[in-house]
Amino acid sequence: MSSSWSRRSFLHLSGNAALLAGMSSVGALAPTGTASAAGDEYDTLRLRWRGMLLGSGFDPAAEPFAGKLALLGTQAAEHRSTMAAVSGSLWPDLPLTISSSITGSYARLGTMAQAYAQPGTGLTGGAALAAEIKTGLDHLYQQVYNPAKSQFGNWWDFQIGSPQILLDISVILHDQLTAAQLANHLAAVDRFVPDSSVAQYTGTSTGANRVDLCRSLALRGILGKNAAKVALARDALSPVFPLVTGGDGFYADGSFVQHTYLSYTGSYGAVLLGGLAGLFSLLSGSTWAVTEPKRQLILDSVEKSYAPFLYNGLMMDAVSGRATSRGNPRITSYGFQGGEHGRGHGVLASIALLGGAASSAENQRWRGLVKGWMQRDYYSPVLADTDLSVAALARLKAVQDDNAVTALGEPTGHRLFPSMDRAVHRRPGWAASISMASKRMGLYETGNGENLRGWHAGAGMLQWWGDTYANGQYTDAFWPTVDPYRLPGITVSRKVLADAEGGAWGLPRPDVNWVGGATDGEHAAIGQFVRGLAGTLYAKKSWFCLADSVVCLAGAVRSADGTTVETVVDNRNLGATGTQGLTVNGVAQSTALGWSATLTGADWAQIAGHGGYVFPGGATVKARREARTGSWHDINTGGTTDPITRRYLTLWFDHGVDPVDAACSYILMPGAGTAATAARAADTGWLTVLANDNDQQGVRVASLGVTAVNFWFAGTVGTLSADKPACVLVREHGDGTATLCVSDPMRMQTGLTVTWNRPVASVLSKPATVASATTGSALTLTFTDLTGQAGATQTITVRLG
Repeated sequence: MSSSWSRRSFLHLSGNAALLAGMSSVGALAPTGTASAAGDEYDTLRLRWRGMLLGSGFDPAAEPFAGKLALLGTQAAEHRSTMAAVSGSLWPDLPLTISSSITGSYARLGTMAQAYAQPGTGLTGGAALAAEIKTGLDHLYQQVYNPAKSQFGNWWDFQIGSPQILLDISVILHDQLTAAQLANHLAAVDRFVPDSSVAQYTGTSTGANRVDLCRSLALRGILGKNAAKVALARDALSPVFPLVTGGDGFYADGSFVQHTYLSYTGSYGAVLLGGLAGLFSLLSGSTWAVTEPKRQLILDSVEKSYAPFLYNGLMMDAVSGRATSRGNPRITSYGFQGGEHGRGHGVLASIALLGGAASSAENQRWRGLVKGWMQRDYYSPVLADTDLSVAALARLKAVQDDNAVTALGEPTGHRLFPSMDRAVHRRPGWAASISMASKRMGLYETGNGENLRGWHAGAGMLQWWGDTYANGQYTDAFWPTVDPYRLPGITVSRKVLADAEGGAWGLPRPDVNWVGGATDGEHAAIGQFVRGLAGTLYAKKSWFCLADSVVCLAGAVRSADGTTVETVVDNRNLGATGTQGLTVNGVAQSTALGWSATLTGADWAQIAGHGGYVFPGGATVKARREARTGSWHDINTGGTTDPITRRYLTLWFDHGVDPVDAACSYILMPGAGTAATAARAADTGWLTVLANDNDQQGVRVASLGVTAVNFWFAGTVGTLSADKPACVLVREHGDGTATLCVSDPMRMQTGLTVTWNRPVASVLSKPATVASATTGSALTLTFTDLTGQAGATQTITVRLG
């Protein structure tokens, strides 16, 4: 196990997304003073939290609990056997001169405490084990975590990671701790998590971090029977609830941002959701119940912010930041969950817990969603996830076994998140995400030695998943083994970049404004002005998300880096031994490792078990089948150095060295077989590429009634004109109506005129941003100031002439 611990390697060790996410249900408080109230309200809340940490209502002899409890006992026994309290460390591989080792040491003690308190671990109730845990706590107090010490290294370890686990252990072992020991631990928490830590909603005290701090303040108040501390924790949550228009938090479009410039629904957002679910449940019915009316915005976020990025049990990488680089090590029962599926499982458990704070209708619907996601996660069955806590497993199994809950299917449709430069396209049988970057949103995040090579993740990465296939694509050691210069969907310079190029915490942000799109809720037009990281790459990228496919355009591709520039059609992870076939124009290609080819005159290609790709008008495409070896340590200094090998099949356009205005186009058809792919290629009239250059990119798909144009500059493309940069999507319907969706991705237009050269009889509906609409032989829409619309789609419905 590595001795270097990264900051968010402990996302789950303190309960925010594994323990709290899966806590078993708790009842309302019994009246203070009754026998069941255990003495007073503080004791009641402490016992409630203990029950939430340990879970209830499960059979320890039945699976999945028996296996999990046995594993917990094995892990605790290992930690117990190697613990050696000497000056400078509690475990030899965790020197206390490193802040993350302090949190790591508390984490191991937390595992031991769980093994002591849980049934079926082989260590249950052992007096000697309890004494050893207390000795370990005393040692950490004396060495590094006491009121006389100052924090060093990563602030997170002192203010969030370590105090949360310390407080959890203090709850679990409360009756074994002396009054002096408990007082020492609470004094240490007071030192590093003072009331002033939540005095201002700024810096490291926003979003998920604020919820974490409040959690520690609440538990410290309960353990120390301090009403003011508990009240402060409750009240300090209030700034987390309202929607924001900048910085950290939830946005009106469903975006969640942390670290000011990063889309983080699946990582920090998951911590926030789990933390609030736990605090809502803990304080429910008490003197300090969370009754802030705006907490409903958190409840709304389940379907508005989280569900769009959950697919068959996984949480998409597009909103998980540097957490994608965390695949190892598996820490303990308090450990974090690696990969898309692990992150998804934690969020499912959080949603199940949060339902207790929602209306009965919301709770029932959410349980249906959770049950559906659990049933469909064939790749990584949720209840087999040993990274989930016993309490999480109990909560999720209760949902699975509830016959009153009907599993809900995956929704279809399109969701744009302009406030974090993300899009999700969901169709029957598959889903896709697009990751972009702008002045508002970072290309990637590195920091604390994590995600060292995520440079191009925001350069138009297009990831997709099938309903019954390819769901291990990005979970199965994708990030440590993939060529980081060939992420799927990106247009990129092969210029060699240094690890952590561009700086930490979302610093690498391209100097561009035009990033965003427009959607009618089913189809979408999306565009990104791409500027390369630490180089000269310049490109215009567009994605037109349709009924069974995504049309992808790259135009105006330029560079002067002295290196090759590529547009990656796709880069499929075939697993450790995969030999999935590639067929091009009906001809099977080699399955030999090391095979590469330049495919001239390619009209279409299809990867068995994955999907199809159509190249309108034919193209020259390069292909390669290779085995790539890497380790988690290569991309995250906290990961293991064990070598991992995965096979890849890659398709890309080679634009050459220092191209000038290169362009390409292709159609992605997830799940399509050879027949469907070939038929689409043969139907040369299905797609018309109207423009693909520096000024505009647009397409027409007559069979769908779709015309869509990204106006990088003012101009006319086909039947559409715009007098300023804009995104326009037109959808003609079979009932004689049409919908026009218009947006200002730049957020700079104080006025805009869009003309559709098509007879229109009348305007049926329009937003307040439309100042005038002229119908007749053509439709002319004049918009007022769009700068305050945050890139949102303006929808106009008309009756055709």
